[in-house]
Amino acid sequence: MRRTIFMGSLLLALAPTVMAAQVYKWVDAQGVTHFGAQPPEGTKASAVNTNTAPPKSNFPLPPPKPVATPPVDEKQKAVDDKVKQDVAQQEAARAQNCSQARENVAQLKNNPRVRVKEENGEYRRITEEERQARIVENEKAVQENCN
Repeated sequence: MRRTIFMGSLLLALAPTVMAAQVYKWVDAQGVTHFGAQPPEGTKASAVNTNTAPPKSNFPLPPPKPVATPPVDEKQKAVDDKVKQDVAQQEAARAQNCSQARENVAQLKNNPRVRVKEENGEYRRITEEERQARIVENEKAVQENCN
């Protein structure tokens, strides 16, 4: 009896690997139950249903845990807002510097007669060497500030 149960269990356990193969069950002349893919000739055999349903769980699933939102720290929020504001101001200043440097380069390259205001309020023309130095200086500012 144990052997029959063992063989039946073994065949049922291997049934998913066979998948499409039909399994038959029959009892021989000595009263021993057999399982196989083909029944012997002259023996009455019955087909075994190898499709099994997934086991049903008697335990209900727990409800999903709510996602806890972290508490809002007003001090940290104020610091974050301040940092974001500072970054935005720095970005605006960088864009302004970029624009001004590009404009300076264009004016210095297109106009060889550039005048600058002195500390005493008087205007003077810059020399060609000063103009070239300012062009290099402003081109460097464009490279640093403009991406």
